[in-house]
Amino acid sequence: MGFKTLKNSWIFPGQASQKVGMGLDFYENTDLGKNYYDLANDILGEDIKDISFNGPDEKLKITKFTQPAIFIVSTIISHLLLEKGHNPDGVAGHSLGEYSALAAAGGIDFETGLELVKVRSNSMDNAGKLIPGTMAAVIGMDRARVKELTQKLSSEKIVVAANYNTENQIVISGNIETVKDFIDIAKENGARMAIPLNVSGAFHSPLMKPAREELADKLDSIEITDINIPIYSNVNAKPTRKGSDIKKSLINQLENPVLWFDSINNMVNDKFSKFTEIGPGKVLCGLNKKINKDLFTNNIESYRELESYEI
Repeated sequence: MGFKTLKNSWIFPGQASQKVGMGLDFYENTDLGKNYYDLANDILGEDIKDISFNGPDEKLKITKFTQPAIFIVSTIISHLLLEKGHNPDGVAGHSLGEYSALAAAGGIDFETGLELVKVRSNSMDNAGKLIPGTMAAVIGMDRARVKELTQKLSSEKIVVAANYNTENQIVISGNIETVKDFIDIAKENGARMAIPLNVSGAFHSPLMKPAREELADKLDSIEITDINIPIYSNVNAKPTRKGSDIKKSLINQLENPVLWFDSINNMVNDKFSKFTEIGPGKVLCGLNKKINKDLFTNNIESYRELESYEI
């Protein structure tokens, strides 16, 4: 009886999982892959195919290219899985990955999703130029301690927790100098590691406020349909199926932390036992291992892995 209640989740990576060459095998081997990439070039007005397949790496790392590139390949893989008759019982995505998760769950189609990601990535890129900021990963310090230290520093400048990835791996975000100060203070206060991240802005912090209006306008102009399976939201880690609630969470996500640790734990409590990371890299596989070493997590990032995938 126990096996029937075990559930399968698809999880989708965010920025920093990109790699040059991703998606090429899907373009060469599947009609859907070719159609989506050709469509993406038209929607974006950029040769995202060439940037994804050939790089260079420095160009692929630019936010306005990274986010669409990851969304495209993740959505191609999930839609090919759906075509093969595979269906998840629930989905979640890390930051940008929430858009890929929503497309997999049927809340938006590929074109609408990519148009949203285009607006999101451009407005976040612009916000990073308007109010320069950065991020850093803090390892070996729990959230209460991180919060305490950010509050000490942020009286004048902003520094906040941006991603709660695991119990002891937290990403902070804020003004460049304040993040540098936090790195020093974290090390002095027992963090095992505190390292700056190569990003173009203070994502998931109040410094992303300039990006909010543009994204909110775009979200208001489209419909997100209610979905049949739950998506676990970044902003509250809870399952939701209602399109209007999902829309709110996508707007709030810009300036608030990604509650990944809480989302995975909530999924486990809701009897999800198998996790498949869909998209480039194995970042979420690694996080799941740290969150709960007993979780079964695999990944699909290549055409070969897609072909051999079994529930």
